[in-house]
Amino acid sequence: MGPLAGVRVLEVGHILAGPFAGMLLADLGADVVKIESSQGDLSRTVGSQTVDGHNVYFASLNRNKRSVHIDLGTPEGQAQLAELATTAHALIVNMRPSAIRKLGLDYAALSKHNPAIVCVAVTGYGLDGPAAEDPAFDYVVQALTGVAAMTGEPDGPPTLAGFSAVDNSAGIMAALALVAKVHEGKGGQVDVSLFDTMLAQLNYKAAAYLNGGQRPQRHPMGAHSFYAPAQLFETSAGWLALFVTHDEFWRRLCVEVGRPEWAQDGRFATMHARHDNRAELVGLLSPLLRESSAVEWVARLGPLGLAVGVVSDLGDALETGLVTDRGMIVTLDTGEGPLRMLASPVRFDGGRGTYRLPPRLHEHTRDLIPGPVEKGD
Repeated sequence: MGPLAGVRVLEVGHILAGPFAGMLLADLGADVVKIESSQGDLSRTVGSQTVDGHNVYFASLNRNKRSVHIDLGTPEGQAQLAELATTAHALIVNMRPSAIRKLGLDYAALSKHNPAIVCVAVTGYGLDGPAAEDPAFDYVVQALTGVAAMTGEPDGPPTLAGFSAVDNSAGIMAALALVAKVHEGKGGQVDVSLFDTMLAQLNYKAAAYLNGGQRPQRHPMGAHSFYAPAQLFETSAGWLALFVTHDEFWRRLCVEVGRPEWAQDGRFATMHARHDNRAELVGLLSPLLRESSAVEWVARLGPLGLAVGVVSDLGDALETGLVTDRGMIVTLDTGEGPLRMLASPVRFDGGRGTYRLPPRLHEHTRDLIPGPVEKGD
């Protein structure tokens, strides 16, 4: 079921970017066949949390798929890959370019068996070029693209995002590219790199440098480059995220904090004036916001239409009513109890589709691979 029902995607890869792309497609109804070695995806061994034998890390990236064993380094394995490729619309792989080519996981190899197949390669720095074979990891790409340098307090060290921002983004981009190319109806090679994906998300910051030499500057409390006040603020209890864009929202904030005259003050009355006088504005506003708690400020400012939120840790965030209302937690039944994970962020006609448990290692080999089954399958 789902908008991609009838589309078969082969997946070869480990850990995050490729498997995340595959899961996004599977959640949308695609038949995603995960090709695993005898040891399986490395993420099956990450961490120690399990539910009924399902590794929790692996489960978060691999639900709704089927798993088969193919030894891609053998002639028999290559024949099995070729047979599967004839039935597939696409293949997604995240490995180094040399491994992709060696194992016949590119369009040049698979088009011999299926000219219409779409091959999506997720790599660190692209399929070709001087850096193609360099090892690439999420945190390294954050460093190389300038993300780490622009994150953190102005007088502090560079800071990395607290989650795999690059890998997740590359997975989303790969899934988008795959669907677009399959929709086109022509086979071909798609090249998605972690480096390009992260760089592309710096859009307006990159444009400011490319068209005027303006380098991104860090601002206290993660303040936005253009809008003010748009940052984190300390309160009497907790931290508040406040984001003010146009002048009407600024006026409403001024009235609520008891300083209506600021809305007409030449230093702050317009968006540009607030940007130019950011330090002075924040210096005046910060003491007022420390007079009440973050929860109280949300209760006061939220009804006025202002964008505000309490800074929460992930555990607290997952327990909020908003998560429940949005149906963002999926519970799958196992013999040992519930296995819980986040739902797909995509809804169609008000629903989020159906969910199946992640596959056991090589669970579907007998269903999909003809001929004798090797030991361990």
